[in-house]
Amino acid sequence: MADLATLRKPAALSPARSRAGDRLAARARRNVSAHGFLIGAVLCFGFFSWYPICREIVMSFQKSRLGVTSWAGLSNYERIFRDPTFWTAWKNTLEFTVLALIIGYAVPFFVAILLNELRHAKGYLRCLVYLPVMLPPTSALLLFAYFYDPSYGLFNDVLRHLHLPVSQWVQSPGTGLPSMAMISVVIAATWMNMGGATLIYLAALQNIPGELYDAAELDGAGLFRKIRHVTIPQTRLILSMLLLLQIVATMQMFVEAFILTNGGAGVNNNTLSVVNLIYQYAFALSGASNYNSASALGVVLMLVLAVFSGGYLWLTRQTDR
Repeated sequence: MADLATLRKPAALSPARSRAGDRLAARARRNVSAHGFLIGAVLCFGFFSWYPICREIVMSFQKSRLGVTSWAGLSNYERIFRDPTFWTAWKNTLEFTVLALIIGYAVPFFVAILLNELRHAKGYLRCLVYLPVMLPPTSALLLFAYFYDPSYGLFNDVLRHLHLPVSQWVQSPGTGLPSMAMISVVIAATWMNMGGATLIYLAALQNIPGELYDAAELDGAGLFRKIRHVTIPQTRLILSMLLLLQIVATMQMFVEAFILTNGGAGVNNNTLSVVNLIYQYAFALSGASNYNSASALGVVLMLVLAVFSGGYLWLTRQTDR
C-alpha cells in the first residue's frame, strides 16, 4: 500500500522545467497585452481612416436628393471632369507643388548645411528655425495676411522705404505661371513648415564622416564642390524620401490659401486648389448632390497621391535592405 501511494504522488517539477513554464506564462501575458493594444489601434484606425475612405468611394458613385440615395454610376466623375474649375484647381495645385519644391524643398537643405557649419549657438539657432512649426497654423497665416496687406502690410512698407514698386501679394489678379498670389502662398507655407525638414537634414549631415570632407579639401574642392560630391550623395536617400513626402503634402494644400485669400480661391481662382474645390463642392455650393461630387474629386486626388505614396513605400523598402 505504501508503494502504491508513493507511485500516485506527483513528482516535483525540476527547476529547469519550472523556469521554462514561467517564461512561457510571461510571454503569453506579454502577447495578450500587445495584441490588446494592437486590436485597439486597428479598430481606431479602421473606424477613423478605412471606413471614411470606403464611404467616400461608395458616395462617389451615388446621388442624393431630398434624403433619397440612388446609384449614379460615373455621372459624378463626368460632372467634375466637365467643370472648368476642375482643371484650374489641378493647374494651381501643380503650380503650388512645383514652387514648393523649388523654394520649400531647397531652402531647408541649405539652412541645415549652414547650421551644420556653425560652431557657436547651434542649439539656439535650431530652436529659432523650428519655432514656426510650433506656432498654430492659423496664427502664423494671419500674421502673414497682415504682412501681405496691400495698404498697411509690412512687406509693402519695406518696398516703399526702398523706393520700389509695391505689390498686391495674395490679392494679385495675375493668373500667369507663376502668379504672385501663388508665390506669396508658397513663401508663407515654406516659413511655416521648414523647421521639421531642416532638423531631419541636419541629423543626416551630422552622420557624414568628416574624413570625406578632409579628402575633398586635399583634392582642392571648394564649398560647392563638397556639397555636390560629398553632401548630396551621402544624403541622397533622405533627400529622395523628403521629396516624395513633400509632393504628397503640398498637393493637399488647403489651409494656407484658405486663410490668406479669404476662402482659398483668390482672384480669378488663381489660388484655388483641388482640396479647396472639394470643400466648395461639399459646403460652399448649393444642392445636396454636391457631396457626391466632392467624394468623386476626393477619390481622384486619392488615386493621384497613391502613386506617390507607392513610390515612397518602394523607396523605404529599398532603404531597409
